[in-house]
Amino acid sequence: MNSSPNRPAGLIAIEQEMARQRADALATFDAAASPAKDIAASLRRTGRLLLLGMGGSHAVGRAVEPLYRELGIDAIALPLSEQLGQPLPIAGRTVLVTSQSGESAEVLRWFALVGDRPDTFGLTLEAGSSLAHTVPCLVGAGGTERAFAATRSLTVTFAMHMAILAALGANAGPALTVLKAPETPAVDAAVDAMSGVATIVTSGRRLQGVAEAIALGLTELSRLPCFSLEGGQLRHGPMEMLGPSVGVVLFRACEETASLVAGMAASASGAGSPVVVFDASGEPPIDDVVTISLKEASGMAAILAMLPVAQSFMVAFAASRVADVGTPVRSTKITRSE
Repeated sequence: MNSSPNRPAGLIAIEQEMARQRADALATFDAAASPAKDIAASLRRTGRLLLLGMGGSHAVGRAVEPLYRELGIDAIALPLSEQLGQPLPIAGRTVLVTSQSGESAEVLRWFALVGDRPDTFGLTLEAGSSLAHTVPCLVGAGGTERAFAATRSLTVTFAMHMAILAALGANAGPALTVLKAPETPAVDAAVDAMSGVATIVTSGRRLQGVAEAIALGLTELSRLPCFSLEGGQLRHGPMEMLGPSVGVVLFRACEETASLVAGMAASASGAGSPVVVFDASGEPPIDDVVTISLKEASGMAAILAMLPVAQSFMVAFAASRVADVGTPVRSTKITRSE
């Protein structure tokens, strides 16, 4: 697709967003350092965190849950639509509402219902949004993401969380190193491995939030029914679907669940599914699967190392399936209806 003279406008827009995401993430981290201290102070006071968002924003929440829990924060991520329909009590919790546009229908309705309440903050890319005018917000650099399917917005939102985590005492050094000196391994073998599949299932353990973000993007861009299952949930029955037409994409970092991801890779490959592993574990590659190797990393560093590479795979896979990739036919960038 990169060499085609008639590349889709939607694809060009996505590539432009991706090209600037690391620089915008670094600028976001620097700008968020001071306001993030207010969120950190709230978290120290409450000890409990509710992360609310939709789509890619919810996937980010899922990805950072374990990072906050490591610091002793009782963190849980819920889709904002679920909080609206079957609410978790919010008294005594710090609430982070994430919306890159700050205008999603669920965001507007939720604040109309709960009104002004303490210990509620926002994460957004749009300083002029309804969200930013309603609660104190961290605002990502670079403005609203225009391309369909979240890429830059995810990386920038992770940078906002990195600022909060740093204010809580986490070491941001490894993640900043990843942003400043990124790896760009080729993903051609991964795309080739998935050439014959009708669907892709993504999965992880501690990196499940990253898996969910990539599954969402795969579905949006390829228009195939790609979805995500946490590693243990994939074990408990859904493996019956595996076979040559079902691709499996796994995410493995240097942490205690790495061996479980390796076991799933072997099992899925043995069931006949083509398997790709995005791997920052530092462990040897797994037999009979395609491994996209990255330097050993864990936590936020693993997320920020792996995400842009997995995005490149996501876009390339979709471009191999859809002529006008990046042009939505049933969706809009900002979802204004429920």
